Formats: sequence, structure tokens, C-alpha cells
Amino acid sequence: MGALVSRARQRAAQAAEQVVVQGQQYLTFTVTGELFGIAIASIKEIIEYRAPTDVPMMPGYMRGIINLRGRVVPVIDLAVRFGRARTEETRRTCIVILEVEQQGEQHDIGVVVDAVSAVLEIADADIEPAPSFGAKLRTDFINGMGKLGEKFVILLDIGKVLSVEELSLLAAAGEGPAALPGAQSARLEAPSAQGARLAAPGTGGTVAP
Repeated sequence: MGALVSRARQRAAQAAEQVVVQGQQYLTFTVTGELFGIAIASIKEIIEYRAPTDVPMMPGYMRGIINLRGRVVPVIDLAVRFGRARTEETRRTCIVILEVEQQGEQHDIGVVVDAVSAVLEIADADIEPAPSFGAKLRTDFINGMGKLGEKFVILLDIGKVLSVEELSLLAAAGEGPAALPGAQSARLEAPSAQGARLAAPGTGGTVAP
């Protein structure tokens, strides 16, 4: 799936001036049966789900940390963050690695999603404001509602989904094994085989870890 995201980001960079007029590309995915999207510029890669290592004294929505090619990455469960039941892992469950800025520094954070759908370009004219009431999600989490024919995709503002304080907490968890108890860091699993690949339904391509 990495190749799909990389190509999408390259196309987005090459067409930067057009994007301002036409819209943006979004990675779409499902969480508890609903379709969400995050701007492709924030997506670093998509990996197969692996069980994170628990970290004590973390919020309930934090699954733990994973070792991603030598980097410690905190992982959160978006469903729990949205006030819903914990995500049940299936064959299509993925971890989307996001690049998030916090106090001028870039941090990698993984989010657990039910399944990745596709990379879509959504024109600015097809994005409606977040609903002021009746939504199943806090409206400050929502950048807008992207129209896909007769349906909508909820476009997330990842900076609002995680507050500054929460980002600081997650960044501390991701500082490295030295920041964790010895027993915790010792249990960090090595990354899964680099050959593992996931198919993104409806994209015709794959994204590699």
C-alpha cells in the first residue's frame, strides 16, 4: 500500500497549484461502518495490523506502541477516540501512519481503522461544512463533509482529533525505548516481513509497509 500513497502524494505535490482550485486528495477508510477521509498530505504509510505493546497510564483510546523499522510509534484506536466500541481486528484491519506536527516538530502516530478504501480527489465545491447538530461525531473533529454521489465521506481534522496535550502525551510515548520501562521496550516486536502487502479495495493497487 506504500506505493499507492507515495504516488498519490507525488501527484498532489506536482499539482499543488491546481489543488488549490480543484480540491485535495484524501485517503478514505472505514471505522465502525462509517466512511472517513484524511488529506493525503498527512498520510505517511499504511501497514498491516500488528498488536501494539501496552504502555501503562495512557488514555483508553491508545492501543500502545509499535516498532516501525526501529522507530517507536504510538497507536490509537479511532473508534474508541470517537466514543465507540473498541475496533475488532479482522483480516482487513490496518494501521494508518500519520505525520502530525506538534510544537514545530513532526511526529508519527498510527491510527487503527477497520479497512482502507481508496485514495479519492474531492473538489472544494463538493465539500460541505460540518453539520452543527445531529452528527454522531464531535463537530470540531470534522473538516467537512465530502460529497461522493449520493453519499458523504467525513473529512477529519487530525489536529483536532488529538489535542495539543494529547499529542504531547503520545509524542512522549514515541520518544523511544529509553522512555519506556525495560520490560515494555524489551517486548517490542520486530517489524513484520517487508514483503507483507495489503490490497486497497477499489484502488487497483497495493500499499506496501
